[in-house]
Amino acid sequence: MDNKSKIFFAVFFSLIVGSIAATYYKIFVLQDYMIEAEAPCDPYTETCFVYICDPIEEECTGDPEEDTSYYKNISRNAKYIPLCDPADEECDALTCPSDEENCSVTLCTPNVLTDGVVCNNPTAYTLLHPIQEEEVDNLDALENEDNDESDDVASSDGLEDDEDSTEE
Repeated sequence: MDNKSKIFFAVFFSLIVGSIAATYYKIFVLQDYMIEAEAPCDPYTETCFVYICDPIEEECTGDPEEDTSYYKNISRNAKYIPLCDPADEECDALTCPSDEENCSVTLCTPNVLTDGVVCNNPTAYTLLHPIQEEEVDNLDALENEDNDESDDVASSDGLEDDEDSTEE
């Protein structure tokens, strides 16, 4: 083998090894890559993607409520995702903080639909699936807290003085 061939193969293999090393560093050390995942979605307030269990491909319960799930897509850089179980309520792996760049949540819209994908309508979902009684109690408690806070804000703004002036 002549010198030109040896130089060619040396450069060729060093480029391959360098490329592998750079890719390893970027992916495993810096964790600089995007993760796309399905995150839970609230069908009462958001336009979600709808997944319905297919009994031909998997085992389903037979109950349409349990066999239907709602999700949104999230795209996030791996280096910002905390190491925790997404099923844990305190884990924010499947959320986008407002100050994080390159993090996006995709809800179901006509321009992202593909064949076989279905969206829900929050208004129609709410009419078909009314909120349960204990959820209504929780909402009432939250509204009362909000009203108490707004009363505190109103009194701190001096708005109660306007009532005195109308009585004169």
